[in-house]
Amino acid sequence: MSRQHANLPATALLLALAAPALAGVARSPLSAEEARPDAIVDLATREGASLVSATWRYADARLVEIQSPGVGLDLKASGAPGRTLDVSPPAGAAGFDDSSWTRIEPESLTDRRGPGRVSFAWYRLRLTLPARIGALTTRGATVVFEIVVDDAAEVWVDGKLPVVLGQTTGGVARGFNAPNRVVLTRDARPGESHEIAVFAQNAPVSASPRNFIWVRSATLDLYAPKPEEAVSRGTIERLDPTLDRIVPAAARIEKLADGFLFTEGPVWHPDGYLLFSDPNTNTIYRWSETDGISVYRAKSGYAGVDVGEYGQPGSNGLTLDALGRLTIAEHGRRRISRLERNGVVTLLADRYEGRRLNSPNDLV
Repeated sequence: MSRQHANLPATALLLALAAPALAGVARSPLSAEEARPDAIVDLATREGASLVSATWRYADARLVEIQSPGVGLDLKASGAPGRTLDVSPPAGAAGFDDSSWTRIEPESLTDRRGPGRVSFAWYRLRLTLPARIGALTTRGATVVFEIVVDDAAEVWVDGKLPVVLGQTTGGVARGFNAPNRVVLTRDARPGESHEIAVFAQNAPVSASPRNFIWVRSATLDLYAPKPEEAVSRGTIERLDPTLDRIVPAAARIEKLADGFLFTEGPVWHPDGYLLFSDPNTNTIYRWSETDGISVYRAKSGYAGVDVGEYGQPGSNGLTLDALGRLTIAEHGRRRISRLERNGVVTLLADRYEGRRLNSPNDLV
Protein backbone atom coordinates (compact mmCIF):
# COMPACT_ATOMS: atom_id res chain seq x y z
CA MET A 1 0.00 0.00 0.00
CA SER A 2 1.26 3.50 -0.82
CA ARG A 3 2.42 5.69 2.08
CA GLN A 4 1.25 9.16 1.07
CA HIS A 5 -1.10 9.94 3.92
CA ALA A 6 -0.22 13.61 4.17
CA ASN A 7 -1.19 14.24 0.54
CA LEU A 8 -4.47 12.34 0.50
CA PRO A 9 -7.92 13.87 1.00
CA ALA A 10 -9.99 12.40 3.79
CA THR A 11 -11.90 9.87 1.65
CA ALA A 12 -8.77 8.58 -0.07
CA LEU A 13 -6.89 8.51 3.24
CA LEU A 14 -9.50 6.24 4.81
CA LEU A 15 -9.30 4.01 1.76
CA ALA A 16 -5.51 3.90 1.97
CA LEU A 17 -5.53 2.79 5.58
CA ALA A 18 -8.21 0.18 5.13
CA ALA A 19 -7.60 -0.86 1.51
CA PRO A 20 -7.13 -4.64 1.97
CA ALA A 21 -10.47 -4.91 3.76
CA LEU A 22 -12.48 -2.76 1.37
CA ALA A 23 -14.82 -4.26 -1.18
CA GLY A 24 -14.28 -1.37 -3.58
CA VAL A 25 -13.48 2.28 -3.93
CA ALA A 26 -15.58 3.68 -6.76
CA ARG A 27 -19.04 4.86 -7.57
CA SER A 28 -21.13 5.94 -10.53
CA PRO A 29 -20.82 9.54 -11.81
CA LEU A 30 -23.80 10.54 -9.66
CA SER A 31 -24.78 8.81 -6.46
CA ALA A 32 -28.28 7.51 -5.82
CA GLU A 33 -29.33 10.58 -3.86
CA GLU A 34 -28.12 12.79 -6.69
CA ALA A 35 -29.96 10.89 -9.42
CA ARG A 36 -32.78 13.42 -9.34
CA PRO A 37 -31.57 17.03 -9.40
CA ASP A 38 -33.04 19.61 -7.06
CA ALA A 39 -33.40 21.96 -10.02
CA ILE A 40 -33.00 21.71 -13.80
CA VAL A 41 -32.34 24.55 -16.21
CA ASP A 42 -33.36 23.64 -19.76
CA LEU A 43 -30.83 25.47 -21.91
CA ALA A 44 -32.78 24.50 -25.03
CA THR A 45 -35.55 26.93 -24.07
CA ARG A 46 -35.53 30.70 -24.04
CA GLU A 47 -36.76 30.77 -20.44
CA GLY A 48 -34.06 28.41 -19.23
CA ALA A 49 -31.26 30.16 -21.08
CA SER A 50 -32.36 33.54 -19.72
CA LEU A 51 -32.22 32.20 -16.14
CA VAL A 52 -28.44 31.89 -16.43
CA SER A 53 -27.93 34.67 -19.03
CA ALA A 54 -26.80 32.09 -21.60
CA THR A 55 -26.31 32.92 -25.27
CA TRP A 56 -25.73 30.17 -27.81
CA ARG A 57 -23.44 30.65 -30.82
CA TYR A 58 -22.61 28.25 -33.64
CA ALA A 59 -19.96 27.78 -36.35
CA ASP A 60 -19.02 24.98 -38.70
CA ALA A 61 -15.61 23.44 -38.03
CA ARG A 62 -13.26 21.91 -40.55
CA LEU A 63 -10.04 19.96 -40.80
CA VAL A 64 -7.07 21.94 -42.11
CA GLU A 65 -3.64 20.75 -43.18
CA ILE A 66 -0.76 21.99 -41.05
CA GLN A 67 2.93 21.34 -40.50
CA SER A 68 3.71 19.57 -37.23
CA PRO A 69 6.72 17.75 -35.74
CA GLY A 70 6.77 14.00 -36.24
CA VAL A 71 7.69 11.28 -33.76
CA GLY A 72 11.15 11.75 -32.28
CA LEU A 73 13.50 9.38 -30.52
CA ASP A 74 11.77 10.27 -27.24
CA LEU A 75 8.45 9.10 -28.78
CA LYS A 76 7.14 12.65 -28.49
CA ALA A 77 6.47 15.30 -31.13
CA SER A 78 10.13 16.23 -31.46
CA GLY A 79 11.00 14.79 -34.86
CA ALA A 80 11.17 16.23 -38.36
CA PRO A 81 8.14 18.31 -39.37
CA GLY A 82 5.53 16.79 -41.62
CA ARG A 83 1.98 17.36 -42.79
CA THR A 84 -1.00 16.49 -40.61
CA LEU A 85 -4.52 17.73 -39.82
CA ASP A 86 -5.91 20.04 -37.17
CA VAL A 87 -9.34 21.38 -36.23
CA SER A 88 -10.18 24.94 -37.21
CA PRO A 89 -11.16 27.11 -35.45
CA PRO A 90 -9.60 26.10 -32.08
CA ALA A 91 -12.73 27.24 -30.27
CA GLY A 92 -12.22 25.28 -27.06
CA ALA A 93 -9.74 27.84 -25.79
CA ALA A 94 -10.74 30.11 -22.93
CA GLY A 95 -11.59 33.61 -24.07
CA PHE A 96 -12.06 32.54 -27.70
CA ASP A 97 -13.71 35.34 -29.68
CA ASP A 98 -16.96 33.96 -31.09
CA SER A 99 -18.63 37.36 -31.53
CA SER A 100 -18.73 36.92 -35.31
CA TRP A 101 -20.40 33.51 -35.09
CA THR A 102 -24.06 32.93 -35.78
CA ARG A 103 -26.19 33.55 -32.71
CA ILE A 104 -28.87 30.88 -32.45
CA GLU A 105 -32.02 30.73 -30.38
CA PRO A 106 -32.17 27.97 -27.76
CA GLU A 107 -35.25 26.41 -29.39
CA SER A 108 -33.29 26.03 -32.63
CA LEU A 109 -30.70 23.69 -31.13
CA THR A 110 -32.63 20.79 -32.66
CA ASP A 111 -32.21 22.27 -36.15
CA ARG A 112 -29.95 20.19 -38.36
CA ARG A 113 -26.64 21.91 -39.05
CA GLY A 114 -23.45 21.32 -40.97
CA PRO A 115 -23.00 19.92 -44.49
CA GLY A 116 -23.54 16.29 -43.46
CA ARG A 117 -21.31 13.34 -44.18
CA VAL A 118 -17.98 13.68 -42.34
CA SER A 119 -18.50 17.04 -40.70
CA PHE A 120 -17.79 18.91 -37.49
CA ALA A 121 -19.17 21.93 -35.66
CA TRP A 122 -18.81 24.11 -32.56
CA TYR A 123 -21.52 25.25 -30.17
CA ARG A 124 -20.48 27.82 -27.58
CA LEU A 125 -22.22 29.51 -24.67
CA ARG A 126 -21.39 31.55 -21.60
CA LEU A 127 -23.56 31.39 -18.52
CA THR A 128 -23.75 33.08 -15.13
CA LEU A 129 -25.27 31.47 -12.05
CA PRO A 130 -27.98 33.53 -10.33
CA ALA A 131 -28.62 33.54 -6.58
CA ARG A 132 -31.70 31.36 -6.97
CA ILE A 133 -33.13 28.95 -9.51
CA GLY A 134 -36.70 28.16 -8.65
CA ALA A 135 -36.80 27.31 -4.96
CA LEU A 136 -33.10 26.39 -4.89
CA THR A 137 -30.46 28.73 -3.50
CA THR A 138 -27.45 28.18 -5.71
CA ARG A 139 -24.78 28.96 -3.11
CA GLY A 140 -22.86 25.78 -2.34
CA ALA A 141 -24.72 23.73 -4.95
CA THR A 142 -23.21 21.23 -7.38
CA VAL A 143 -23.84 22.26 -10.98
CA VAL A 144 -23.59 19.73 -13.83
CA PHE A 145 -23.73 20.64 -17.51
CA GLU A 146 -25.27 17.87 -19.62
CA ILE A 147 -25.60 17.81 -23.39
CA VAL A 148 -26.67 15.12 -25.84
CA VAL A 149 -25.44 15.72 -29.38
CA ASP A 150 -26.39 13.70 -32.42
CA ASP A 151 -24.02 12.06 -33.08
CA ALA A 152 -21.13 12.75 -30.67
CA ALA A 153 -19.53 15.60 -28.78
CA GLU A 154 -16.64 16.76 -26.63
CA VAL A 155 -17.15 19.41 -23.97
CA TRP A 156 -14.65 22.12 -23.04
CA VAL A 157 -15.24 24.06 -19.82
CA ASP A 158 -13.36 27.28 -19.17
CA GLY A 159 -10.73 26.32 -21.73
CA LYS A 160 -10.12 22.79 -20.49
CA LEU A 161 -11.03 19.41 -21.96
CA PRO A 162 -10.77 16.66 -19.35
CA VAL A 163 -8.85 13.83 -21.01
CA VAL A 164 -7.62 11.06 -18.72
CA LEU A 165 -6.49 7.53 -19.54
CA GLY A 166 -9.39 5.16 -18.95
CA GLN A 167 -11.97 7.92 -18.75
CA THR A 168 -15.39 6.70 -19.86
CA THR A 169 -17.51 9.76 -19.29
CA GLY A 170 -17.22 13.49 -18.81
CA GLY A 171 -15.89 15.77 -21.50
CA VAL A 172 -14.58 13.39 -24.17
CA ALA A 173 -16.63 11.70 -26.90
CA ARG A 174 -18.56 8.71 -25.56
CA GLY A 175 -20.59 7.33 -28.48
CA PHE A 176 -23.84 7.77 -30.36
CA ASN A 177 -26.16 10.24 -28.65
CA ALA A 178 -24.54 9.60 -25.28
CA PRO A 179 -24.99 12.28 -22.61
CA ASN A 180 -21.82 14.20 -21.80
CA ARG A 181 -21.97 15.25 -18.14
CA VAL A 182 -19.37 17.69 -16.84
CA VAL A 183 -19.34 19.15 -13.33
CA LEU A 184 -18.97 22.93 -13.55
CA THR A 185 -18.64 23.40 -9.80
CA ARG A 186 -19.29 21.59 -6.53
CA ASP A 187 -19.46 24.78 -4.52
CA ALA A 188 -21.40 27.28 -6.61
CA ARG A 189 -21.32 31.00 -5.91
CA PRO A 190 -23.97 33.40 -7.24
CA GLY A 191 -22.51 35.46 -10.05
CA GLU A 192 -19.83 32.97 -11.09
CA SER A 193 -19.56 32.46 -14.85
CA HIS A 194 -18.52 29.56 -17.03
CA GLU A 195 -17.53 29.36 -20.68
CA ILE A 196 -18.59 26.17 -22.45
CA ALA A 197 -17.54 24.98 -25.91
CA VAL A 198 -19.06 21.84 -27.43
CA PHE A 199 -17.26 20.22 -30.35
CA ALA A 200 -19.81 18.17 -32.31
CA GLN A 201 -19.25 15.59 -35.01
CA ASN A 202 -21.16 13.40 -37.38
CA ALA A 203 -20.48 9.74 -36.73
CA PRO A 204 -19.34 7.14 -37.42
CA VAL A 205 -16.66 9.06 -39.29
CA SER A 206 -15.48 6.04 -41.29
CA ALA A 207 -19.02 5.40 -42.57
CA SER A 208 -19.51 8.89 -44.04
CA PRO A 209 -23.00 9.29 -42.51
CA ARG A 210 -25.87 10.92 -44.41
CA ASN A 211 -27.32 12.62 -41.31
CA PHE A 212 -26.49 16.04 -39.85
CA ILE A 213 -25.41 17.56 -36.54
CA TRP A 214 -27.94 18.69 -33.96
CA VAL A 215 -28.47 18.95 -30.20
CA ARG A 216 -31.02 16.63 -28.63
CA SER A 217 -30.91 18.25 -25.17
CA ALA A 218 -28.84 20.63 -23.09
CA THR A 219 -29.41 21.25 -19.37
CA LEU A 220 -27.90 22.36 -16.12
CA ASP A 221 -28.60 19.94 -13.28
CA LEU A 222 -28.30 21.50 -9.83
CA TYR A 223 -27.95 19.57 -6.57
CA ALA A 224 -28.39 21.23 -3.21
CA PRO A 225 -25.47 20.77 -0.79
CA LYS A 226 -25.96 17.72 1.44
CA PRO A 227 -25.60 18.11 5.21
CA GLU A 228 -22.64 16.28 6.64
CA GLU A 229 -23.43 13.00 8.37
CA ALA A 230 -21.45 12.95 11.57
CA VAL A 231 -19.37 9.92 12.43
CA SER A 232 -18.37 9.39 16.02
CA ARG A 233 -14.73 9.71 16.98
CA GLY A 234 -14.85 6.20 18.34
CA THR A 235 -15.68 4.79 14.89
CA ILE A 236 -12.67 6.51 13.38
CA GLU A 237 -10.38 5.43 16.20
CA ARG A 238 -11.36 1.81 15.63
CA LEU A 239 -9.88 2.11 12.13
CA ASP A 240 -6.65 3.70 13.35
CA PRO A 241 -6.06 5.39 16.72
CA THR A 242 -3.91 8.08 15.07
CA LEU A 243 -6.35 8.89 12.28
CA ASP A 244 -8.21 11.59 14.18
CA ARG A 245 -5.08 13.74 14.11
CA ILE A 246 -5.41 14.30 10.37
CA VAL A 247 -9.09 13.58 9.68
CA PRO A 248 -11.80 15.66 11.38
CA ALA A 249 -13.90 13.70 13.85
CA ALA A 250 -17.03 14.65 11.91
CA ALA A 251 -15.72 13.14 8.66
CA ARG A 252 -18.06 10.52 7.26
CA ILE A 253 -17.02 7.14 5.94
CA GLU A 254 -18.69 6.53 2.60
CA LYS A 255 -18.78 3.29 0.60
CA LEU A 256 -18.44 4.40 -2.99
CA ALA A 257 -18.85 1.02 -4.72
CA ASP A 258 -18.17 -2.67 -4.35
CA GLY A 259 -17.60 -5.78 -6.43
CA PHE A 260 -13.79 -5.87 -6.49
CA LEU A 261 -11.80 -8.95 -5.49
CA PHE A 262 -8.95 -7.34 -3.55
CA THR A 263 -8.14 -3.62 -3.46
CA GLU A 264 -4.63 -2.31 -2.80
CA GLY A 265 -2.21 0.54 -3.29
CA PRO A 266 -4.47 3.61 -3.53
CA VAL A 267 -2.83 6.88 -4.51
CA TRP A 268 -4.53 10.23 -5.02
CA HIS A 269 -3.50 12.14 -8.15
CA PRO A 270 -3.36 15.94 -7.92
CA ASP A 271 -5.48 16.16 -11.08
CA GLY A 272 -8.41 14.95 -9.00
CA TYR A 273 -8.71 11.19 -9.25
CA LEU A 274 -7.84 8.07 -7.28
CA LEU A 275 -5.84 5.14 -8.66
CA PHE A 276 -5.79 1.74 -6.99
CA SER A 277 -4.84 -1.84 -7.81
CA ASP A 278 -6.77 -5.09 -7.81
CA PRO A 279 -3.94 -7.64 -7.87
CA ASN A 280 -6.39 -10.52 -8.36
CA THR A 281 -7.95 -9.10 -11.53
CA ASN A 282 -4.62 -7.75 -12.86
CA THR A 283 -6.01 -4.22 -13.16
CA ILE A 284 -5.37 -0.65 -12.07
CA TYR A 285 -8.66 1.20 -11.65
CA ARG A 286 -9.33 4.93 -11.73
CA TRP A 287 -12.04 6.69 -9.75
CA SER A 288 -13.10 10.32 -9.81
CA GLU A 289 -16.06 12.19 -8.39
CA THR A 290 -17.30 13.06 -11.87
CA ASP A 291 -16.52 9.88 -13.83
CA GLY A 292 -16.92 7.11 -11.28
CA ILE A 293 -14.96 3.93 -11.99
CA SER A 294 -12.96 3.03 -15.10
CA VAL A 295 -10.04 0.79 -16.05
CA TYR A 296 -6.82 2.82 -15.99
CA ARG A 297 -4.41 0.02 -16.91
CA ALA A 298 -5.26 -3.54 -17.88
CA LYS A 299 -2.74 -6.38 -17.41
CA SER A 300 -1.21 -4.19 -14.73
CA GLY A 301 1.20 -6.80 -13.37
CA TYR A 302 1.52 -9.72 -15.75
CA ALA A 303 0.59 -10.99 -19.24
CA GLY A 304 2.25 -14.41 -19.43
CA VAL A 305 0.72 -17.64 -20.73
CA ASP A 306 0.89 -19.06 -17.20
CA VAL A 307 -1.09 -16.22 -15.63
CA GLY A 308 -3.68 -18.74 -14.43
CA GLU A 309 -1.12 -20.12 -11.98
CA TYR A 310 -0.89 -16.77 -10.15
CA GLY A 311 -3.24 -15.87 -7.32
CA GLN A 312 -2.37 -12.19 -7.60
CA PRO A 313 -0.64 -11.48 -10.91
CA GLY A 314 -1.52 -7.79 -11.00
CA SER A 315 -0.02 -4.63 -9.61
CA ASN A 316 -0.04 -3.87 -5.90
CA GLY A 317 1.50 -0.70 -4.44
CA LEU A 318 1.25 2.54 -6.40
CA THR A 319 2.81 5.93 -5.81
CA LEU A 320 3.68 9.11 -7.71
CA ASP A 321 7.19 10.45 -8.19
CA ALA A 322 8.13 14.13 -7.92
CA LEU A 323 6.95 14.72 -11.50
CA GLY A 324 3.59 13.07 -10.94
CA ARG A 325 4.43 9.90 -12.88
CA LEU A 326 2.83 6.67 -11.69
CA THR A 327 5.24 4.11 -10.21
CA ILE A 328 3.97 0.54 -9.97
CA ALA A 329 4.87 -2.56 -7.96
CA GLU A 330 4.16 -5.40 -10.41
CA HIS A 331 3.62 -8.78 -8.76
CA GLY A 332 3.72 -11.12 -11.75
CA ARG A 333 6.49 -9.36 -13.64
CA ARG A 334 8.48 -9.16 -10.39
CA ARG A 335 9.57 -5.59 -10.93
CA ILE A 336 9.08 -1.90 -10.19
CA SER A 337 8.11 0.16 -13.21
CA ARG A 338 7.16 3.72 -14.06
CA LEU A 339 4.43 4.76 -16.47
CA GLU A 340 5.66 7.75 -18.46
CA ARG A 341 3.33 10.50 -19.59
CA ASN A 342 3.63 9.28 -23.19
CA GLY A 343 2.47 5.79 -22.18
CA VAL A 344 5.89 4.14 -22.32
CA VAL A 345 6.76 1.85 -19.40
CA THR A 346 10.22 2.34 -17.88
CA LEU A 347 11.81 -0.48 -15.85
CA LEU A 348 13.16 0.91 -12.58
CA ALA A 349 14.20 -2.28 -10.80
CA ASP A 350 13.76 -6.03 -11.13
CA ARG A 351 16.87 -7.22 -9.28
CA TYR A 352 18.74 -6.67 -6.06
CA GLU A 353 22.41 -7.68 -5.91
CA GLY A 354 21.90 -9.60 -9.15
CA ARG A 355 18.95 -11.67 -7.98
CA ARG A 356 15.38 -11.28 -9.24
CA LEU A 357 12.80 -9.66 -7.03
CA ASN A 358 10.03 -11.97 -5.86
CA SER A 359 6.73 -10.13 -5.49
CA PRO A 360 7.21 -6.37 -4.81
CA ASN A 361 4.32 -5.08 -2.76
CA ASP A 362 4.77 -1.62 -1.24
CA LEU A 363 6.09 1.68 -2.53
CA VAL A 364 6.99 4.97 -0.88
